Amino acid sequence: MLLDADIKAQLAQYLQMMEGDVLLKVSAGDDEVSRDMLILVDELATMSPNIKVEKTELERTPSFSVNRPGEDTGITFAGIPLGHEFTSLVLALLQVSGRAPKVDQKVIDQVKSIKGEFHFESYISLSCHNCPDVVQALNVMSVINPNISHTMIDGAAFKEEVENKQVMAVPTVFLNGESFGGGRMSLEEILAKMGTGPDASEFANKDPYDVLVVGGGPAGASAAIYAARKGIRTGIVAERFGGQVMDTVGIENFISVKHTEGPKLVASLEEHVKDYGIDVMNLQRAKHLEKKELIEIELENGAVLKSKTVILSTGARWRNVGVPGEKEFTGKGVAYCPHCDGPLFEGKRVAVIGGGNSGVEAAIDLAGIVKHVTLLEFNSELKADAVLQKRLHSLPNVTVLTNVQTKEITGTDKVNGISYMDRETEETHHVELEGVFVQIGLIPNTDWLGDALERTRFGEIVVDKHGATDIPGVFAAGDCTNSPYKQIIISMGSGATAALGAFDYLIRN
Repeated sequence: MLLDADIKAQLAQYLQMMEGDVLLKVSAGDDEVSRDMLILVDELATMSPNIKVEKTELERTPSFSVNRPGEDTGITFAGIPLGHEFTSLVLALLQVSGRAPKVDQKVIDQVKSIKGEFHFESYISLSCHNCPDVVQALNVMSVINPNISHTMIDGAAFKEEVENKQVMAVPTVFLNGESFGGGRMSLEEILAKMGTGPDASEFANKDPYDVLVVGGGPAGASAAIYAARKGIRTGIVAERFGGQVMDTVGIENFISVKHTEGPKLVASLEEHVKDYGIDVMNLQRAKHLEKKELIEIELENGAVLKSKTVILSTGARWRNVGVPGEKEFTGKGVAYCPHCDGPLFEGKRVAVIGGGNSGVEAAIDLAGIVKHVTLLEFNSELKADAVLQKRLHSLPNVTVLTNVQTKEITGTDKVNGISYMDRETEETHHVELEGVFVQIGLIPNTDWLGDALERTRFGEIVVDKHGATDIPGVFAAGDCTNSPYKQIIISMGSGATAALGAFDYLIRN
């Protein structure tokens, strides 16, 4: 039995929602993954009269495809979709059976209109929390458009293929055999990447807003909801709704919720925002801010949005080390998410740059997977909590280097080592390894503002207690500001403050 009692009970409820028959075509060998796959599909078949199983030969073994009877639907799982991919399996069964995907009609129409043959392959790891979004989006496209197909490939089950294609980060997507993209992507982002996203003409005739929020993370969502509750015209323009929270695994400090995950919290935020009829413009990047009669935000696609007030909540991103090799080898051995990409480095040697909580936690996590971890910290001592440091120093396959400066990440077609300088002796050393995880904090997404308003030397927007900047009518909230603490709950509070500040400004002006 592959599924425990709790999962089976949960699955049984979902399978009752199937609307038609589904045929699972299984290609299995005599390896362990194949044996487990056969157990899984047989268990599924015993749990629903709508599911039938047929043995066949597919492009990869072990794998199974999910089809309507008499029709290849185009969804294949190469590997066993449990762990984070269990939901992807459930949704594939429901959607292939005829249950409509929960996708806006506008997006469905976009997918239907795609012409040509498209075969996607996504390389994932079952521990990756970013991968299911990509897998589910590509599966939905396969269900909607018969010219689109998708195969999910578990890197742990197809190690040789992963090595040959030099996949060193997940999710990694190939389209018709060519590299397409990596990292978390929503259905809308995939469509935009295929050239079917919204252009400037869609924004041409929008009336000015009372409050326009730039950024769709916790601060932006909170600001928009607080503004919309005042009954004023509110819009959100965001590069990616949810922001960096989409990449957060476990959240245990969101008061009143003992534990949640980033994507779940973002889904709740999005649902709440939609309840207020807020005009959400996703996948749009702000390029320029200018105060005229109204405040104008120019987007990278050339559109200009106007508003009486603006709330900037553009958040922050992972800080780069800024050494030779980092940019060149990102996705080829340089990674930023140990949870997602760690399994791809099983049995290999890696480095972690950064001795704060995130760096030390990453080193501890990786030590359980990889052959050896070298942790590099610029300062003379680690900054992480004492309990984490104690755990780190107890691990036999971790080397801690303090008071060192990373000089270069080396490699040819992928990472083969890291060079660092001992800051005391100024001697340079080189460590041979296969992966580097960068964990050195955040940098605010404010470069696009230039000298438009006051920022600190770190690029943070300077705000007062009302969230106001030095430009009348422009407010800011969250991790892009000079708030001393970067936390989800603090960002939400500052978003609410900025919205109330903006409303007060509108009343007085």
